[in-house]
Amino acid sequence: MIQANASIEKLPRNYLPQTFALTNWDAIAPFFKDLAERPITSLEDLEQWLKDSSELEAAISEDACWRQIKMTCDTENKTLEEAFIYFVTQIQPQIQPYADALNRKLIDCPFTNQLNTDKYFTYLRSVKKSIELFREENIPLLSELSVLGQQFGVVSGKMTITLNQKEYTLQQAAKFLESHDRTLREEVYRKINDRRLQDNETLDDLYSQLIAKRHQVALNAGFENYRDYKFKELGRFDYSKEDCYQFHEAVKEYVVPLVNKIYEQKKQKLQLATLRPWDTEAEPAGTNPLRPFTNGNELLEKSIACFQKIRPFFADCLRTMSQMGHFDLESRKGKAPGGYNCPLAESGAPFIFMNAAGQMCDVTTMVHEGGHAVHSFLAHPLELSSFKEYPMEVAEVASMAMELFSMDYWDVFFNNNEELTRAKEHQLERVITIFPWIATIDKFQHWVYENPTHTKEERASRWMEILNEFATTAIDFSNLETYRKYNWQRQLHLFEVPFYYIEYGIAQLGAIGLWRQYKVNKEDTLDKYMQALSLGGTKTLPELYKSAGLTFSFSGNNIKQLMDFVGLEMKEVYKNL
Repeated sequence: MIQANASIEKLPRNYLPQTFALTNWDAIAPFFKDLAERPITSLEDLEQWLKDSSELEAAISEDACWRQIKMTCDTENKTLEEAFIYFVTQIQPQIQPYADALNRKLIDCPFTNQLNTDKYFTYLRSVKKSIELFREENIPLLSELSVLGQQFGVVSGKMTITLNQKEYTLQQAAKFLESHDRTLREEVYRKINDRRLQDNETLDDLYSQLIAKRHQVALNAGFENYRDYKFKELGRFDYSKEDCYQFHEAVKEYVVPLVNKIYEQKKQKLQLATLRPWDTEAEPAGTNPLRPFTNGNELLEKSIACFQKIRPFFADCLRTMSQMGHFDLESRKGKAPGGYNCPLAESGAPFIFMNAAGQMCDVTTMVHEGGHAVHSFLAHPLELSSFKEYPMEVAEVASMAMELFSMDYWDVFFNNNEELTRAKEHQLERVITIFPWIATIDKFQHWVYENPTHTKEERASRWMEILNEFATTAIDFSNLETYRKYNWQRQLHLFEVPFYYIEYGIAQLGAIGLWRQYKVNKEDTLDKYMQALSLGGTKTLPELYKSAGLTFSFSGNNIKQLMDFVGLEMKEVYKNL
């Protein structure tokens, strides 16, 4: 069994003063100037220069992360918002020319060719990519895009509905969609969607602004469209847009039929003539909704107990984070939507943010983000900050595999086997039903950025076409077109992290592959999992998958095999219900 230590230590400062704090550009300018002007006369000089650059990068990255964390925890606090905006408009734009100069200095250095190829290959490849993309004229545009992207959280964080004279965030209100009362479910569904519609023009305008500015960034960098620019920026060296198209088609062929079966089963279970979208989370009368925890503290305690049963190191990671105060778990008004694990380059222990409201999906989110956290811990000992910048297609394997590994230990959340089995059913259904949504969002983005001058009406029309391509035939969506026309607006990735979404689909395939191995040999699979995560970004994507015992592929044949496996597991769960 691989041994690891979760008693993480903050990176020592050897280049920056111990008391260094990033207050303004003047505080860090001397260090950039030193790195830019410092002579490099040997391989040893180069290696020290890289270490000093990494230390500066880590300090700046952590400061920026904390500004964003604090702002998303309280979107109504103008001081926190201003601190974030100050960084992206006053500090980051001045860093970027220096970052480009340092990248060029590294590539032009005669000693760079003497660096260990195996160790530095992916890092140097990424540096060369950054040089190719850098344009001075994009600096203000990228700054504007950072500020604009965060407006999605500001708008969404204010969304609430009133039910029985009580105010709920949309995340809190979603628990009523599990009610036995179908009339209440429909009422809540409509209230949530009506509330979203109140801001649909604001979000439509925001997205149009983002598209226009992103397209200009791409043109400035010599690309025909932002999709091609973003593929390069994301470092998608190992797959192409054509592979994404193949994924879309494979989902339609091999996943959508399984989704139809799941919802037909749900309709029969509820004894309904027609399944409506407000029915999908409900249970039959007499079956209480799953309530795995009551508050954020209990969610954390039970998650630690769950991780302890998988492998004690995983639990130790969460304990360390808890001691450091690196959690904000419960939903509340004024908090940005969604959930994330934010790596902290200096501290090492990341921060987990989410909007828990006592539902089963919150458990899934918690163990998902916990998987990301474990990844952060395992990659932290790597020598340079850049070595820890692992591909998102691997980062999401870390999180999604943890969801599946943890299922057998969810008994810590439930009092009996019947509830545990229902929780597994919920998870496996989610594993399958998420694929069509991933394909929908990804295909939509391809069209959006290939056609950047489209009108809002054209966007809504094309969205509906794509949505219907992947929609299940088992749910009746009649007379809900207005809601469906704008439900892309609930996907924060479109606003904040464009094109970062198909990674979930690619990684879900990797996670299922790991789970299939795990069911045969738990300890060997966990060893491979930890080994792959500890490599950070020092290997190529196919090599990282190979280290985990996986083949990097999202071909139709691979998807079919994995769906067949999950389908059999679903049948076993249904037998026990």
